[in-house]
Amino acid sequence: MQLVELLRVLVRHEVEFVVVGGVAAVINGAPVTTFDLDILHRRTPENVHRLVAALTELDATFRTDSRKIRPTESHLSGPGHALLVTKLGVLDSLGTIETNTTYEDVLDDTFVTNIDGLPIRALELARLIRVKEQAGRAKDIAVLPVLRATLVERKGS
Repeated sequence: MQLVELLRVLVRHEVEFVVVGGVAAVINGAPVTTFDLDILHRRTPENVHRLVAALTELDATFRTDSRKIRPTESHLSGPGHALLVTKLGVLDSLGTIETNTTYEDVLDDTFVTNIDGLPIRALELARLIRVKEQAGRAKDIAVLPVLRATLVERKGS
């Protein structure tokens, strides 16, 4: 996955998003591996329009549908998850996380960092741990000890 280039397209299109999931863990210093970029996008009409423009440039299609359907504003305006494949890698664009938690709901638990000259907003580690606990999927539960250890280590330094 060409993560930086994927982020560069989103930033260039001025998409408002928060990096969540495995890449957020990495940004927070956790020694984990991930194979996709998960973002929580703001669901305003203007932002969804910008996101669709970015996804068009990325040649994005739904990865769980063999018909190669492209995401539309209708797909991205709701609380659901758009599980996509792009020319630069796998991207999951989420309308909500946890129990109907929106972009606006998590802003107080985010920070902006610089990745290759790009200002990227990511979910803080403590909130990411809560998200993974609530998701309860095997892959989320498996990474929790690493995330918790990273959080303890960061608090100690």
